[in-house]
Amino acid sequence: MNTRKQQLAAFNRLLDIMDDLREQCPWDKKQTLESLRHLTIEETYELADAILDNDLQEIKKELGDVLLHIVFYAKIGSEKQAFDIADVANAISDKLIDRHPHIYGDVVVESEEEVKQNWEKLKLKEGNKSVLEGVPKSLPAVVKANRIQDKVAGVGFDWEEPHQVWEKVQEELSELNDEIKNNNQEKIEKEFGDVLFSMINYARFIGVNPENALEKTNKKFINRFQYLEEAAKKEGKQLSDMILAEMDVHWENSKEFFK
Repeated sequence: MNTRKQQLAAFNRLLDIMDDLREQCPWDKKQTLESLRHLTIEETYELADAILDNDLQEIKKELGDVLLHIVFYAKIGSEKQAFDIADVANAISDKLIDRHPHIYGDVVVESEEEVKQNWEKLKLKEGNKSVLEGVPKSLPAVVKANRIQDKVAGVGFDWEEPHQVWEKVQEELSELNDEIKNNNQEKIEKEFGDVLFSMINYARFIGVNPENALEKTNKKFINRFQYLEEAAKKEGKQLSDMILAEMDVHWENSKEFFK
C-alpha cells in the first residue's frame, strides 16, 4: 500500500491534470455543474454494480471516476469563486468532527444505535426543521423508503421487535388482497405501496439492505434467463416457439449452473 505522502502526491497529480484539462481540452472546458450531473449519477451506479459484484479492481476504477467528478465540481466551484477542493475537504472534516462528539468530545456512547440517534439530534440542532430534510427527493423509491425509515428510527420512531414489523407486513398483505377482490385499481396501488414500504422496514430489522437484495435478485434472474436463451439457441429454437415446460427444464438447469 502507498504511504500517506504517496497518497497526497497522487491526489495532487490529479488536481494538476484537472487544471490542464480545464484549460486545454475542448470537452472539459465546456462542462458545467449541470452537464456533469447525469454523468455523476451514472458513475455512482457503475460503482454500486462493482460493489455488488465484489470486483475490487473494478471498484478501484469506478472510485477513480467518482473522484474525478468531485475534483471537477470543485474546479468549477473555484472558477466561480464559490469554493475549492480544500473547502470541500474542510467542510466534510468539520462535519465529521461535529457529528462524532464521542470521538472528538466528551460524549459517551454504548452502541452503533446511539451513534445514529446522536447524529440525527445534532442535525436538528444545526437548523434542520425535520429529520427527513436530508432525504434527496430524486432517490429511487426503494432507497428513499429505506432512508426515511432509518432516519425516523434515529429519533425513536420505530417498532421494538422484528415480529411486530412482520405482523404489519401481514396486515398490509391482507388489506391488499381485500382491494384486489374489490377490483379497485387506485386502492390496489395504494395498498401495494404499503406492502412494499412495510417489507422494506422489515428488511431493516433483519439486517438486509433492500436495494442490494433486490439488485442481486435482478442479476440472478438476468443470468438465468440469458442461460435459458443460450440453451434455446443451441437447440435451434426461439423462446417464443417453446412451451413453458420446455423453458422450465432449462431454467432449473440454470440454477445448478450458477450455484
